[in-house]
Amino acid sequence: MLKFVILAAVCFILYKLVTNDKKKKVEVKHKQEEKLAKEGVLVKDPVCGTYVSKDSDIRIKEGDEVRCFCSYECRDKYLKMID
Repeated sequence: MLKFVILAAVCFILYKLVTNDKKKKVEVKHKQEEKLAKEGVLVKDPVCGTYVSKDSDIRIKEGDEVRCFCSYECRDKYLKMID
């Protein structure tokens, strides 16, 4: 019985180590994207919030502003929202 408890504790600790590592990677990636967005390299998709390159091929011009999208689906959703 003691072996089972020790094995369960070790599995729990390994699980926590792996999941915390994934969370840190996501946080670091998000901070890098925000930094690039502040520098003007990336822009935020107005529909889903994904950061895309400012030179993205999927974009529309709205007045003086150019909006970039991560996919054609997001672009179409945005066009339906403004109609």
